[in-house]
Amino acid sequence: MNVHPRSLSLILLASVAATAYAQPATPLPTDKDVSDSYIYLLSRLLVLNQEQADFANGFQWNQLVHRKVGEVDWPNPNLDVAYSEAWVAIDEKSCALVTVPKVKGRYYTVQFLNGWGETLANINERVYPQHPDGEFAVCLDGAQVQLPAATQRVDVSAKALRVLSRVELGANPDEAVALQKKFNIRASGHPALPEVPKTVRFDIEKLPGVEAFESATAALDSAADTNPGMDKLQASTRAVAKAIEDPAARQHVAQVIQQQAIPAIYKASPTLGDGTVKDGWALPTTIGVYGNNWLLRTLVNLGGIWANSYEEVIYYKAFVGPSGKPLNGDHSYALRFEKDQMPTLFATYFWSVIAVDSVHRRVLPNPQKRYLLSNFSPLKFDKDGSLTLYFGATPNGAPESNWIPTPKGTGYSLTFRFYRPKGAVADRSYFPPALKER
Repeated sequence: MNVHPRSLSLILLASVAATAYAQPATPLPTDKDVSDSYIYLLSRLLVLNQEQADFANGFQWNQLVHRKVGEVDWPNPNLDVAYSEAWVAIDEKSCALVTVPKVKGRYYTVQFLNGWGETLANINERVYPQHPDGEFAVCLDGAQVQLPAATQRVDVSAKALRVLSRVELGANPDEAVALQKKFNIRASGHPALPEVPKTVRFDIEKLPGVEAFESATAALDSAADTNPGMDKLQASTRAVAKAIEDPAARQHVAQVIQQQAIPAIYKASPTLGDGTVKDGWALPTTIGVYGNNWLLRTLVNLGGIWANSYEEVIYYKAFVGPSGKPLNGDHSYALRFEKDQMPTLFATYFWSVIAVDSVHRRVLPNPQKRYLLSNFSPLKFDKDGSLTLYFGATPNGAPESNWIPTPKGTGYSLTFRFYRPKGAVADRSYFPPALKER
């Protein structure tokens, strides 16, 4: 067949145009890149989600908010302590001045975290045994700032910081609250106040989809991830954010998020990623400071944001019962400690176990208003010196003082905390006993 040269040119142009139309303008990242980038980015978005909520609720930079006992609004809170919270801004010319009262015989700390939920510093008697209280200055690394005399300098690597101070309630909560109100934070000068990034807002019951990547540039630009080995993930996340400008790529990325990334998060949750599981309790490989374990960081920010470092507290998580099915208020469980394995042996200050729902990670409402048990609870010990704790919709014959109500039909998880761990908990060889179904 003879084809006129002009007709052949038109056919070739049409073919090129059709091919260009059919292919995304930007090469698609692989599905694994999309999934990994989403999980990586979610860690930062969870912090930003809370930051935006805090400022919407009246937070001001460099002002400590003293919370009433039990009135904190984030996943998996510890109701054994009086919390105070702040967002702090520092720069090359201004530090955050922190006043810490004298605290004797009870746990306390002032924790500073960066925009990824990583613990940068703690102020307490463990870290500063020669200066456990008084005046501190939290400063940017290398900042040249004149500080008042007798001030302990604390260097950190971020200009915007999330702060939590904790004071153990102990046997005298009123005394703890009085101490809590003596903690104070103020700026030493006039720091440049960061703009709170406007990123995707969401309820953790329904994680964001492809729209998460619309916030990627703002999220990554507003807080450096200084952990080693993150450059590739950062580049991949930015590449996905660029790719979704093409409608075909956006649709594919949305599918990968729903079909691969989010299921991967929930699949990894019961084991805390690469954590160790024994007798139904999961122990993370690290906590508070994550290094290259970006999956664990996201899991922790999702399930219990603002985790502290393992020198301060070690957390064990239980998601399933003896049958391997998720914990649920339709069942009753018992947790028995033998006389020579009491949890008090492994905590310098206190231990506690709390139940939170499996969706929002909030404490379980109940008429008794009992949300946790600890060594400060009026526990009843068995005649042989053992201790049994109970979880269920009713006490079912158990001492009520040893029982956490878990309403019927409610899925939940347990968190066991050891504050200032010691012994077998500190060396990570200990696990709480297995739950038994009653």
